[in-house]
Amino acid sequence: MIVVWHVKFANRALRDLNHIYAHIEAVSSAQAAQWFARLEQAIFSLENLRQLLHGRKPYVYRVIYEVNQAATTVHVLHIRGPRRDRIKR
Repeated sequence: MIVVWHVKFANRALRDLNHIYAHIEAVSSAQAAQWFARLEQAIFSLENLRQLLHGRKPYVYRVIYEVNQAATTVHVLHIRGPRRDRIKR
């Protein structure tokens, strides 16, 4: 039996994702756009973990999420940048 998971983003996580896209200048850099596409692909492949690390040191992003198995839904709560401080908006 194949289970289809639905990934839902909290407003904060969407703001995080948009900020990252702008910060890495994905619009004007093919390499940054490819990295961002891989980040999105990794997010949409989430199953039963509670965090996803994406990137290489020192540029590792952390995706924090919760899983609702009954509804087969993943809620992306926050995407944290590689620095210890929060991503500035």
